[in-house]
Parts: sequence; structure tokens; C-alpha cells
Amino acid sequence: MKFCSVFILLISFSILSCNGQPTINIQTIAPEAFAKKIAETPKAQILDVRTPEEFASEHIDNAVNINWLGDNFVSDAEKLDKSKPVFVYCKSGARSAKASVKLVELGFKNIYTLDGGMIKWNAAGLSKPSDKIIGMCSQEYAELLNTDKKVLIDFNAKWCAPCKKMAPYLDKMQKEMTDKVVIIRLDADENKTLISEMKIDELPTLILYENKEIKWKHSGYISEEDLKKQLQ
Repeated sequence: MKFCSVFILLISFSILSCNGQPTINIQTIAPEAFAKKIAETPKAQILDVRTPEEFASEHIDNAVNINWLGDNFVSDAEKLDKSKPVFVYCKSGARSAKASVKLVELGFKNIYTLDGGMIKWNAAGLSKPSDKIIGMCSQEYAELLNTDKKVLIDFNAKWCAPCKKMAPYLDKMQKEMTDKVVIIRLDADENKTLISEMKIDELPTLILYENKEIKWKHSGYISEEDLKKQLQ
């Protein structure tokens, strides 16, 4: 009886496997591996799914821009060769993940997504070198630390969901803890040079300084209670 039950389960699994959806072939890979795969692929299809404004500010060489948030994503994506690999990226990885699932639905067979998006790409030093300083320079940043108080730097972005969630209590703490700590909030998109130089590859990133030395660093969401413990 036990043998029969196992046999039935195996048969059922085989039927489900045959009748189920095709295997989703999406690989999320680190920036260095992403760059290597592109270099090894003749005429690689590189898809930037950010907004046209983001694309214009910086993008990976030979990428095409099809805005995931736009109205024509499906029709424009259909113009790509579904039989060849497609390399997908966005700012941090959220939009490219959603776009990749849609590409599978459209019939694309081999999809690579950039882990951490352009933030990690830049932090890995893979972007083109530029003499242009965007936002605060390192000298100006160092001047922020010229105080006897602790200094908490919050690197954030308007599009970052955890950043938005933390913003209200960070604003409150800026007012309530002025006698103990200086809290400075810096927009990553407005300070790209600094983000690149400091190799910040995730948002939000919080860095706590005391006497100009880093005492604590945290990337990703943190609750108000846990953050306050670090500032005591």
C-alpha cells in the first residue's frame, strides 16, 4: 500500500511537471559577473528599465532604455530577440526584478538581472570615470564631521521604500536629539560622486561618527527603537 502511494505521488508530480509553466530562467548576478557575461556575449541585449531621465544621467554602454513604469514596456520589449540572452538592470534591482518576470511571460528564455542595480554597479567601480563632481565632494563631507557631537549620516533616496518609511522618525530625531547627535540626511541621487567614492551599494545606509571616526554602520531598514540604541 505504501509503495502504491509513493508511485501515485511520483506519477502526479510528473504530470504536473509536464503540464506546468515553463521553468523561469532568471539569474540575478553580481556586478562583476554581469559585466563579464555582457563582454562574453556577442551583441549583448542590455535593457535599462529606468525612466528616460535616469537613463540620460548615466547608463551602461550599449543599453537600450525601455521604461518599466511607462505605457509601452510590453510592445517595446517585444522588439528584442527572445532567443538571445537579455541583461536587465535598474537603479537598485526592484524594477528589474518585476520587468524580468514580465519578460518571461513574453517568452524570453535567458534573463540576467543586475544585483543591486546601478548603485552596486557604481560601487564596484564599473561605471565610466568622470571628472565631473555631482553633489558634495569628499572635502565638504569631511567638514560635516567637525563637531564635538556624534554625527549620523543618512544616505537615502526619494524612490527608496525603506528610506521613506524611516524619514518621519529621522526628522523627529533631528529635533529631539540635537544636544547629543547631529543627524544629516543626504540624497544619494544628488550626491553621486560621494556615493561612488564611499562605495555605498545599498540604500538607506547609515554611518555614525564619533570624533571623526566611524563607530557604526548599517545598510537597509532599521527601526526607530534600534537606531536610538546606537545613538545613546
